Amino acid sequence: MNERSLHDDATAASGTTATPAGAGATVRLTTAQALVRYLAAQRVATEDGSSVEPLFGGVFAIFGHGNVAGLGEALYQHRDALPTLRAHNEQAMAHSAIAFAKAHFRRRMMAVTTSIGPGATNLLTAAALAHVNRLPVLLLPGDIFVSRAPDPVLQQLEDFGDGGVSANDAFKPLSRYFDRIVHPAQLLSALPRAIRVLTDAALCGPVTLALPQDVQAQAWDFPADFFAPRVVRPYAPAPRVDDIDAACARLAAAKRPLIVAGGGVLYSRAADALQRFAAAHGVPVAETQAGKSSLAWNDPLNAGALGVTGSPAANALAHDADCVLAIGTRLQDFTTGSNTLFTQADVIAINANGFDALKHRGFVVQADARLALAALSGPLQGWHTERAWTARAHKLAAGWRDTVGTLTHAPQRDAVLPYEGDVIGAVQRSAPHSATDDIVVCAAGTLPADLHKLWRAGRPGAYHVEYGYSCMGYEIAGGLGVKLARPEREVIVLLGDGSYLMMNSEIASSVMLGLKLIVVVLDNRGFGCINRLQQACGGAPFNNLLDDCAHGPEGVPRVDFAAHARALGAQAEHARNLAELEAALQRARAATHTYVISIDTDPARSTDDGGWWWEVAVPEVSSREAVRAARAQYDAQLAARGEAPATAHAPAHAPAPAPAPAAKPGPHD
Repeated sequence: MNERSLHDDATAASGTTATPAGAGATVRLTTAQALVRYLAAQRVATEDGSSVEPLFGGVFAIFGHGNVAGLGEALYQHRDALPTLRAHNEQAMAHSAIAFAKAHFRRRMMAVTTSIGPGATNLLTAAALAHVNRLPVLLLPGDIFVSRAPDPVLQQLEDFGDGGVSANDAFKPLSRYFDRIVHPAQLLSALPRAIRVLTDAALCGPVTLALPQDVQAQAWDFPADFFAPRVVRPYAPAPRVDDIDAACARLAAAKRPLIVAGGGVLYSRAADALQRFAAAHGVPVAETQAGKSSLAWNDPLNAGALGVTGSPAANALAHDADCVLAIGTRLQDFTTGSNTLFTQADVIAINANGFDALKHRGFVVQADARLALAALSGPLQGWHTERAWTARAHKLAAGWRDTVGTLTHAPQRDAVLPYEGDVIGAVQRSAPHSATDDIVVCAAGTLPADLHKLWRAGRPGAYHVEYGYSCMGYEIAGGLGVKLARPEREVIVLLGDGSYLMMNSEIASSVMLGLKLIVVVLDNRGFGCINRLQQACGGAPFNNLLDDCAHGPEGVPRVDFAAHARALGAQAEHARNLAELEAALQRARAATHTYVISIDTDPARSTDDGGWWWEVAVPEVSSREAVRAARAQYDAQLAARGEAPATAHAPAHAPAPAPAPAAKPGPHD
């Protein structure tokens, strides 16, 4: 459909007439019709730059009171230009939309619309997730009547001290831009601002436009040229010359530099530039969770994952580095080992967002990763780090690759339950030639730690783990969004039983939409990861594994995940061991629609290699000796970081922080 016919169809469908084309031409539309038509007109260059395609891949919608009459009718009119996809849970569909944008490296995105009340507030967790991960999503929750004629309307939250507040005000701290549309004309400024935030590397994150239901239905004469097709050019800041000069001087003086590759490398499409820069100057590279797949797993300078869930190779190099070039990372505590991993290093932080670069006392270069690497390459031409440092990096990286091969190909004994590393190995062995084309999706529990260390990502985007917010329930919904963005790729969702039980409804959505996923459920009978953290902090096993929870006289349930998945429309089976898992994976790869495989796993095991200390506060006072001992160790770590021990029993001269078994935040599997 061309843009002229889109204009004509919208006018005819709305039962309105437009003034003649030209200067001052107008078209009468409702607020909802205008909003949808504007979104449908936005374009962006394709990945190869040869043409343009819609900026918005579509709108996920669950209709209800507050959006079905106004926005629902508008979406119906434009369903060919802006597809509407129905989901089963508001939070989940927002996760899918966010994953779609992440899989497109923020070049394309989606919108999400809900009713007022619980439909809207179900989006809050997803809004926070998008904010923390700097990912674009347009949230369009229904809102109460501006007229207040039916006040209070069904599902309205009344603030006793402010009559203008609705439940949607909860989105304000969770949005990079928030607006409540109280008159149709407001769209003329609100929509361009929304698009700018969604496509600006320095501002990127969730945008919320709250839509009062009476305003959605209100008509106004909009300027016709407001709906002309527009090619959006995402904004990324170029570096300042003086910042590049200073960064070059710091790098040239370094003898043992390390590059930390974050998500910004992928979002700026700087993977090739990163590989060339590292190879030209002999600088090893370590990857964050968001940055993993920036460099091919078998690149000789790829030392692997960094930090609390890091490889021994990357962490050893980080501990000894005298300069860290942090590219596109906000240096979160899992990356820095709660600010103990590379305290000795001079940190140069390159980030499109200046706030994100202002971490770890680093020198800030506010710039797009690709543009910054290009700017650094000229002045540093001919510079090479110490040959011994590069040789050490090669040796450590090669040794870690060998270890990964051993860990993921360990022989399985029938009497021993497999653990995450075993399952990861089975998944990668099941690929026809290699796992290069697979995209793994995960979010929470032990799996992100083992995936960060063990998954072999052969190309940018092959590793899709949401770990900024580490949100249980993201996995299956996220996999749906990834498949929507990359339908030609095999999308493998790995998750624990806890995450599956928390949010599994989008299995039915994937079946309905014909978007095939392979879902592998690791059933360790509870929240195994947080159970280990609980005990590492001296706590007794309590309320995490199902056997340690309160339960009735009939005991805890034994969930048949395969039967449940079949009830949602998927093909499914339970694998009793790794051999059966590998055979089931072959059937899943050959299947034409979503296939779920469950397997029992060990809640106590994880990959011991690597890791680093992560700060989790331990109670100062407890009647349990195990807690008091854990507190003493915690105080020793604080003292090593330069903080005075909070309790008298901490040693006067604590040892330097040492690698510790990785632990993950939140109530994870």
